[in-house]
Amino acid sequence: MRFLGRSLTALFLLALTAGLLAWAAQITFSALEERRARDGQALPARERILAANVVEAVPETIAPVLTAFGEIRARRVLELRVPTGGRIVELAPEMEDGGTVAAGQVLMRIDPAGAEAALSVARADLTEAEAELRDAERGLDLSEAELAGAETQRDLQAQAVQRQRDLSDRGVGATAAVEAAELSLSAAEQAILAARGAVAAEAARIDSARLAIDRARIAVENAARDLGDRTVEASFAGQLADVSILPGGLVSANEMVATLIDPSELEVVFRVSAAQHARLLDAEGALIGVPVRAVLDVQGLELAAEGTVTREAAAVGEGRAGRTVFARLHDARGFRPGDFVRVEVEEPAIADAIRLPATALSPQSDVLVLGEGKRLEARAVTLLRRQGDDVLVAGDIAGLEVVAERTAALGVGIRVRPLRPGVAAEDAAGTVTLDPERRARIVAYLNANTRIPTDEKARMLSQLESGDVPADMVARIESRMGG
Repeated sequence: MRFLGRSLTALFLLALTAGLLAWAAQITFSALEERRARDGQALPARERILAANVVEAVPETIAPVLTAFGEIRARRVLELRVPTGGRIVELAPEMEDGGTVAAGQVLMRIDPAGAEAALSVARADLTEAEAELRDAERGLDLSEAELAGAETQRDLQAQAVQRQRDLSDRGVGATAAVEAAELSLSAAEQAILAARGAVAAEAARIDSARLAIDRARIAVENAARDLGDRTVEASFAGQLADVSILPGGLVSANEMVATLIDPSELEVVFRVSAAQHARLLDAEGALIGVPVRAVLDVQGLELAAEGTVTREAAAVGEGRAGRTVFARLHDARGFRPGDFVRVEVEEPAIADAIRLPATALSPQSDVLVLGEGKRLEARAVTLLRRQGDDVLVAGDIAGLEVVAERTAALGVGIRVRPLRPGVAAEDAAGTVTLDPERRARIVAYLNANTRIPTDEKARMLSQLESGDVPADMVARIESRMGG
């Protein structure tokens, strides 16, 4: 019983002591609050200072890059068609999809037996016509000789008639002799007429022979052309596509058997808006041959080829907008017709343009600049171009620091702590940025240290909360913490 009584007494004394201590703490806290209220030492209101990334606005001459999307096309594409039908008797080993052929290479031959026979017949007809011409020319020579002889005979008969008439006039010759001579002269003239008819007939025969030769030569040329059409050759070096024949197969006239593509002559065709197209024209309205770059993304690997704008489509096209532009590519290795590529067109350079992040520009086309006392000011600018994640602007902001990333918390009059790219956290004003753990250690030290005056401690805590902390103050506090 004695032990229990002592235990209860000890518990009562312990509870009494705890109550007295709590009462003393309450009295002490109330006294401090009354003193603080009496002395007017409440913590001053603190302005919130935000950190902001800034970049310097530097005017320069910039060539904007217009980005579009287009398709690779071959400048030389030839559909291989057979002019005449028949059976394929010869086929080149390269006559397959993707096969590479040289200029002038024989790709296929169609059975030439019928064409060769027709050519032989045409040549025989030509030889016959030529022989007929030679025979007609010889006949003409003979007819002309006969005509000359007949004319000589006529002249002699005319002289005989005149002689008989003279004799008759002198009374020496008989009338019958005169009549006989005149009959002979008439027969000679008839012979001349017959000879002239023979000459005309031989001349007509020569003309007919020459016409026959011309027809025979045309027949020979047609037969030779038909024979040549049975051989298909490559007009230029390239690769084959859409091959649809096999050795021994039959083809019909004008049937397409393959497509020949020149992979070294490629171009890219792409569409731009009317406004973008206007920026590619010179003062006379002609298209400028600006440089382009075609980029093909192949599973993370980019294939690129340089080129030059060469022409534009003559018409817009029904139901379409914008302009179609063609650019010839140089050394487009790895590209194939039909590839969908990104086209980067280098526009004419713009002087005094300022490149800024796109996040720096507001929908109202203004930017926030760092003003006096590191407070933000709004400046109006003119948007020139959008370049991916950047914008090109013009305005009276040269040399100023512009907020790179606008947020809802940033506005005109807000004081900021500028964060410059490539610059350490400590800036020219002698301030330093503290990480959360380092800041917490300093705040705990200041709260626990009773030797620091209250007003000075309040100022330090305010600066620590704002983030704009003087470097010398941080060094002084941390030296005390170390001591």
